[in-house]
Amino acid sequence: MMKLDAFDPLESIVVTADQMGKIESRLFEAGMPVAALMEKAALLMSRRIQELYPLCNLSRVGILVGPGHNGGDALVIARELHLQGYNVCLYRPFIQSKELTIQHLKYAQSLGIPYSQEIEFLENCELIIDGLFGFGLTRELSGNIAQAIEFINHLNIPIISVDLPSGLNTDTGEVLGIAIKATYTLCLGLWKPVFFQDKALEYLGNVERINFGIPPKDVWAIVAKPAPLQILTPTLARGFLPLPRPLVTHKYQQGHLLLICGSRRYAGGSILTGLGARSSGVGMLSIAVPESLKSLLVSHLPDALIIDCPETENGAIAELPPLAADFNNYDIIGCGPGLTQEVTSVVEKVLKANCPVILDADALNILAKLGTMDSLSQRKATTILTPHLGEFKRLFPNISDPGCDRIAAVRTAAQDTGAIILLKGARTAIATPNGSVWLISESTPALARGGSGDVLTGLIGGLLAQNIASGGKIETGVDVGGIVATAAWWHAQAGILAAKERTELGVDAFTLSQWLVKVGIVK
Repeated sequence: MMKLDAFDPLESIVVTADQMGKIESRLFEAGMPVAALMEKAALLMSRRIQELYPLCNLSRVGILVGPGHNGGDALVIARELHLQGYNVCLYRPFIQSKELTIQHLKYAQSLGIPYSQEIEFLENCELIIDGLFGFGLTRELSGNIAQAIEFINHLNIPIISVDLPSGLNTDTGEVLGIAIKATYTLCLGLWKPVFFQDKALEYLGNVERINFGIPPKDVWAIVAKPAPLQILTPTLARGFLPLPRPLVTHKYQQGHLLLICGSRRYAGGSILTGLGARSSGVGMLSIAVPESLKSLLVSHLPDALIIDCPETENGAIAELPPLAADFNNYDIIGCGPGLTQEVTSVVEKVLKANCPVILDADALNILAKLGTMDSLSQRKATTILTPHLGEFKRLFPNISDPGCDRIAAVRTAAQDTGAIILLKGARTAIATPNGSVWLISESTPALARGGSGDVLTGLIGGLLAQNIASGGKIETGVDVGGIVATAAWWHAQAGILAAKERTELGVDAFTLSQWLVKVGIVK
């Protein structure tokens, strides 16, 4: 779980380790003493730790002290907990440390706080504070430190990490040999990419940001506007919704979306995509399906125009009839869920459309076979791709494994193709061709169900169609990325709300589509 502060203007900003270092340097150059900043941040963390684990609930606290300023933060926390009556002990494996960290250690010794270079010294503790390494770590951990972290991870007690769990790469989330598995992580100052890398999530635990008052001017002096990495917060999401509807309007002024989806084998894909689109509030929804599915779609989506298409012997769309093939009648096209890979000619036709196009599921697999780069290079209108990890690898075999650094991978894919790329995951990332990446800060495993992605495709299409119909500047890239991210945020929130009421096992894709209208996202 990630806790966000809706009232903090810097809450949506995500910075790399290099950027964070430069921002801190600006503070120090402007006259902020390093010791004062350390004191401020560590006091805030100390208070939060006491709220999470009151003295009445535990006594003995072990502190892992690193050689840098992260270790200094840990020593200030140790001092404050000691003065509040906690039984504190220190594990300090490094003889050499930064001068400020050494000063805090001397004061801790003067207070009688015991310390040792042996990790077993902490085995009777009820809580561990991890202050070994901060956001600058890049080398792999080994030897005594790796053994100490393994020992700590097997204690089966709560662990709170300062800034990020020791052993994780700040930017990529890579485990540098071994890493602390935290119960809580108290991120200092600004969010970092590690908190949005899927592979790091099992190490982070519950995450909160400690705002120690970085002036926005110092952030914007280092980070470009708009920020290249941003969390899509609820406040930002509402800014990407369609404008309130005028009193006098009609359905075509509220967006016309064409969905091309479904087959006899995967009939449910067309239904779920349609339900996702309907929940967006789109004015007019047309769905092209194999002719044998028409009555089924009408029964589930009586408000949509169901276009029956000639089909193959296997029940896939053979070709698009004139009503569906005249793409000029639509604001946007969504294509892929449930199609099967028989429909290559249909996807090729869709790729030639002059309007924005969303490709998902089988349309992505067909695109990969056609050649992603060659096919998309011919597109002039906006293209949105919504792959999961496996589809991404098939689409972009020459891009570094997104499992290693999904943020870098999705950004590269968007810049190389000129498309908006939504990479699904526990922390979904949406990249635009100009290098901006939107990040979704929370989700739920309840969405790991067949059909959830189909619902998302329909929702994206419905939101974009309304934006286009109301005169939105969809071709700017930034706007369309924000709208796609808003759909992903809305989709995730619906899953979270449904899981709270029905449990994670009770959130099938149909249920998810019903919960979209309960998120309360409307302006």
